[in-house]
Amino acid sequence: MDKLSFGHSLSSVVLGYTVHVFFVTEGLKTVMAFLMIATTAPYPDNGMESPFSNNHTFPANGTEEEYEYYDYDEHAELRKSLNIMSLIVYCLAFVLGVLGNGVVIWVAGFKMKKTVNTVWFLNLAVADFLFTAFLPLSVAYTAMGFHWPFGKFMCKLNSTLSFLNMFASVYILVVISVDRFVSVVYPIWAQNHRSPRKASGVSLAVWLLALALSAPYFVFRDTAPAYHDENVINCFNNFALSEDYETPAVLELRTSRHRSMIITRFLLGFVVPFTIIVSCYAVIIHRLKRNRSLSSRSGRPFKIIAAVITAFFLCWAPYHILALIEMVNHMAAESSTTLDHVTTIGIPIASSLAFLNSCLNPLLYVFMGQDFKDKVRKSILTVLETAFTEEVSRSNSHSNSAINSRSKEKSFSDAEV
Repeated sequence: MDKLSFGHSLSSVVLGYTVHVFFVTEGLKTVMAFLMIATTAPYPDNGMESPFSNNHTFPANGTEEEYEYYDYDEHAELRKSLNIMSLIVYCLAFVLGVLGNGVVIWVAGFKMKKTVNTVWFLNLAVADFLFTAFLPLSVAYTAMGFHWPFGKFMCKLNSTLSFLNMFASVYILVVISVDRFVSVVYPIWAQNHRSPRKASGVSLAVWLLALALSAPYFVFRDTAPAYHDENVINCFNNFALSEDYETPAVLELRTSRHRSMIITRFLLGFVVPFTIIVSCYAVIIHRLKRNRSLSSRSGRPFKIIAAVITAFFLCWAPYHILALIEMVNHMAAESSTTLDHVTTIGIPIASSLAFLNSCLNPLLYVFMGQDFKDKVRKSILTVLETAFTEEVSRSNSHSNSAINSRSKEKSFSDAEV
């Protein structure tokens, strides 16, 4: 490459870096502007609302006046701080989740040999990617004082995707656990019957089950003007599919449906899946202790899967537990002020923690999965090789440069990052 071409390339790199820095800076300014205008409206839910204090200003239990004083006076400053915290977490989860899960989809779907394990992790990454890709809607909703300008359909879709991600993720983890159980306890049967094609069929069944379990959130999600400001449109759960907030029978219908949704979500989205997962791994650990050679062969995959399951449990358990606490508190004849404070503070934090789970898995793969780490490294090096090869070919037309570029390609392939 001559000096003129090298100078042109260097200037292009500098210009590109400058443009990149400019857009990053402007993006940060925009995020900070959003943080400054976050209001004292109820905490963001993205469909992951607390059981009774949803974003719409009509409570499922209690009078409208009680709700107004509770949300906009007593906890105003606290909610403002929690909103800012949620915005920061949402932005972080969006950036890390889209980039990280995008890399996992790219590597597991196109760069690695298709195996049963890559099918599982690919579907897990797709679920997390879909969820994090829609997080900017939640960021905008929170930053605009819980005004939803995107229409009723997007309100329904955004909420549904949140729970689709939760159900799909936990049941894929169930399938992974059962798969590991079968591989350890019935190795001969597993060797004869496990295949990527069957794994893809099981994954499709998991997605259909997750879609069925999250469908009610699409049905019940609605938009309406806020009670305190008709110019503000809330995205909330309308469990009675009605605008009637006075008739006792309608209020009872709202409450009963909401309780049913919470209990169903807790049982089918947490208790049952984790009972199966823990049972499978209890048997697996017992078998691995008895068979040292099997333990050495299964060590690294076992650790990665165990880390993914543990992360999911730690991120989602607080949300489910706090949702149940608030439901029980509001079902009581006289609600506890202490529990009100606990859920007011805890549920926004627990929801943000649940959202962060969608960007944790790629980090676990990179730090714990040597095969995945090597594939990512080689794939990135291949992109760099292609870029450098194209640059060299534009700068030199001699046949010797083609030979040199091929030798450079080899050196890049053998390099260690």
